[in-house]
Amino acid sequence: MSQRITAVVEQGHLRPTTPLNLAEGSEVQLVIESVAQPPPKPQHDPEKVRRIIAEIAAMPMEPGGEEFSGRDHDRILYGGEGGAR
Repeated sequence: MSQRITAVVEQGHLRPTTPLNLAEGSEVQLVIESVAQPPPKPQHDPEKVRRIIAEIAAMPMEPGGEEFSGRDHDRILYGGEGGAR
């Protein structure tokens, strides 16, 4: 019979987190696999975030001051008036 369980190490001993379905005195073999801990989330400096957003907001929308809109999409990507492909 095979079971997959999770255990916690406490003072050098393994404590299963769920009850085991084993008779008292049963002999078992263990394969130990560490459960990977997720990496800690980076701490963001709110002032640095504000400064970066301000720098982005201060950038010109288009070089040369020409206003861009969605209708210019094909002209910008493909060139020409009708968007030659």
